Amino acid sequence: MPDNDTHSAAAGDQHTGDHPEDASLRADGGTSDVQREQEMDYLEVEINLLDPATPFMKDHLRVIWIGFAIWVVTTFGPITATRIAPDLMTTAMPIIGFPFHYFAIAIGAPGAALLLSVWYAKKRDAIDEKYGIEQVDNEALAADADAESTAAADGGVEG
Repeated sequence: MPDNDTHSAAAGDQHTGDHPEDASLRADGGTSDVQREQEMDYLEVEINLLDPATPFMKDHLRVIWIGFAIWVVTTFGPITATRIAPDLMTTAMPIIGFPFHYFAIAIGAPGAALLLSVWYAKKRDAIDEKYGIEQVDNEALAADADAESTAAADGGVEG
């Protein structure tokens, strides 16, 4: 049986290949993950954190689980290492003079949390861009709402 899932521009296909999502045509009628995501009715989709229903949810959940794993290691790693190897973790650092576990817990864990939040924001922006999700500017919406509601001559609000 011939493979009908492959598409090539040389075969007279309408596919231009300009966008990465165009390259991921599927056997389900030629829709990409992005197109299926845009057509998804989220009010009808069951939310399951262990088995997400849509590609967007799967990508986002993967980022959340990776971030959670990094957070657990950076938060509880120094504490656990101090309990397991107290001699190694309580040795004084040559420059500061504090024991290493103080530095790891007081500076390392909050610093890692800050870096993790920046990492998450960048990954989330990349996922939003991949699936064509645009962020709403609340200030612009508020300005539009104020411009639409002008005072009427009788003291009411026109809109």
